[in-house]
Amino acid sequence: MSGRWLILADDLTGAADCAIAFARRGLAAGVSWGDGVASEAQPAVFSYDADSRGMAAEPAAIRHRELLERLFAADRVLFKKIDSTLRGQPASETAATIAFLKARIGAAFGILAPAFPATNRTTVAGHIHVHGRPLEEAEVWGRDHSYGSADLAEVLATAGVVAEILPLATIRNGVETLKTALATIAAKGDIVAICDAQTDDDLQRIALASLPASPGRFFIGSAGLAHALAAVAPGDGGAPPPFAPSAQGSLIVVGSLAAASRAGARKLVAGGSVAHVPVEPGILLSDPEGRIALGRSVIALLDSGQDVLVEIEMGEKPDMSLGPRLVAGLAEALAPVAARMGAFAATGGETAAALLSSFGVNGIRLVDEIEPGVALGLTLGALSVPVVTKAGAFGDEDSLGRIAERLRTIRKKGPSA
Repeated sequence: MSGRWLILADDLTGAADCAIAFARRGLAAGVSWGDGVASEAQPAVFSYDADSRGMAAEPAAIRHRELLERLFAADRVLFKKIDSTLRGQPASETAATIAFLKARIGAAFGILAPAFPATNRTTVAGHIHVHGRPLEEAEVWGRDHSYGSADLAEVLATAGVVAEILPLATIRNGVETLKTALATIAAKGDIVAICDAQTDDDLQRIALASLPASPGRFFIGSAGLAHALAAVAPGDGGAPPPFAPSAQGSLIVVGSLAAASRAGARKLVAGGSVAHVPVEPGILLSDPEGRIALGRSVIALLDSGQDVLVEIEMGEKPDMSLGPRLVAGLAEALAPVAARMGAFAATGGETAAALLSSFGVNGIRLVDEIEPGVALGLTLGALSVPVVTKAGAFGDEDSLGRIAERLRTIRKKGPSA
């Protein structure tokens, strides 16, 4: 069974929360983006952020095809990471993956299981649910969605992908029965099997029935499926990199609009353990002097040993179209802060990637998972500090507090943390 994986994601937090599943089980795992790291330096589990979440369908498909041409190798199992709530362009990216594998290998069979039970995402009758309700009723869908419904067969059909549903009854009818069902679907050629799953045990059954992966077989899902696959194919990647102690404070940035992140920020600030630096959008959009002043104020706080929470203030009805410009402005403002922070954390993949790039970071060596969907690692490139990434909608109002406490412990104890 191959211990080498390529994870191709549409944003940074997704790339990290899938790869950390393998790191926790002994395989060297890392995340990269942009120019990334040299191929000879890629770890056994190499996860790449395609940064396609905000793209339209056709550009996202082209981006994925180009990256597969560059990154895929015959000795790696391919995991196409998608958002567990169908943001972005999972249909067109899956179609591009099938076309690539068909041309490269002569066969393509996708096993789609987007459920992430640890974060209350499940799949029933081929339809995604959040907290037991249809995805269409969730906050995240109302704020951002690409399709008319969360019916996975209908979603894939928008990109011409043929699919067949494997219901819970089949998933739970024994691993050998599931293997046979998967083989029957695969024999139809260039197709995706949509796997229902409500529990981690369901995902474990899917992993057991799917591995080892035959040529052309690839996986489509979120971190829930990644953890199940990693449990079936553990490895020995050696000791994780040590963390150095630091007297500087941690920088925590909340860029996500998700309610969980905003509630977490409010509770963390109310607890009094961090210095709160709210930032008005106008400063990031059209005030160069204000951005310089923002960076200086954050540096002063970090130098004093304080942990700092920087939060973009967006109001009750935020203009989503401003997101990329706001993130770019924040990255410019905080770039000088890189050398003065003892650790870094960010919510939202776009925010994390932009800031890390501005710091001269080109990758993350993953170390541990603080809680489901929250990855801890060590930055690679021009800066080496502990880093935590978290998808905005994951976790609860105490998640940011747990992140801050873990980073505080690492800064004080160093390698023993």
